[in-house]
Amino acid sequence: VGYAEMASAVSNAGGLGILTALTQATPEDLRKEILRCRSMTDKPFGVNLTILPSLIPADYDGFAKIIAEEKVAMVEITGANPAKYVPIMHANGVTKVLHKSANLRHALKAEKAGVDLIEIVGYEASIAGGQPGDEIGLWVTLTLALEKIKTVPIIASGASATGRQLAAALAMGACGITMATRFLATKEAPIHPNIKKVLVDADEKSTTIVLSKLSNSTRVFKNSISEKIRAIEFDPKNLEGGLDFQQVASLVSGKRTKKMWQETGDYDDSMWACGQSVGLIHDIPSCRDLLTRIVNEAEIQLELVAKRVMKRKISRL
Repeated sequence: VGYAEMASAVSNAGGLGILTALTQATPEDLRKEILRCRSMTDKPFGVNLTILPSLIPADYDGFAKIIAEEKVAMVEITGANPAKYVPIMHANGVTKVLHKSANLRHALKAEKAGVDLIEIVGYEASIAGGQPGDEIGLWVTLTLALEKIKTVPIIASGASATGRQLAAALAMGACGITMATRFLATKEAPIHPNIKKVLVDADEKSTTIVLSKLSNSTRVFKNSISEKIRAIEFDPKNLEGGLDFQQVASLVSGKRTKKMWQETGDYDDSMWACGQSVGLIHDIPSCRDLLTRIVNEAEIQLELVAKRVMKRKISRL
């Protein structure tokens, strides 16, 4: 989904759109996609580099090299310690290196590695690569990070889709929010319209966690495929002897998901990432209309908070 169409639409609407490196077959294909995105927007955009070598064999160093050479506005690194890539990015003019951290431990390592931004992810998000013990929501994880990390700005990530949530994050001390699932249900999202309708019709109970038995917890849309994966994971034989990834490989295939996004629109025939914010999706606006609405709602909520605080101060006089 993280193609030029989506990234440019978000950036043109006033956000920071993100390309996903691993949607491209090779590093050179990523370069082409970056150039294509530049032809569609004159605004800044970033690139996500998800590093999961045990599950997704890829030329990660090659992808990082292209990101650095193309001097994108920001690189979002997740799934691994960013220390190896921070100097490379900074030396080549990528001024913002963001680490997507699933817990406080990872965030503290990222701070030490010299990243410019830290994205704190709650368990309610469309997580991938979650480890045992990471089952903590954003409300707690964000608070811990804001208490402990003083040198790096923090972004809140976890089932965000509304201005109320943006206001709450800002009030807590974060510098902003990220959204993923919410952008799927926009006019510009390059996915099959059937999936957009499924997102609108879903509720907050429409997700589940898979691959936890492989120490790679991933939140996905609840469908027959995710239920099959969970049945294999929690089969008593696998609980005793350990789960082999090959037992679920065909079900979690990225090719299968790509076919759903772009061709069939059959939401029930693949595993696909989805956060609990799906329960907050009620329409399919343009990216610009969505971001305008979120900002306006956040401003209203923050003004209400300011009035309440002022009223309390006046009552004390």
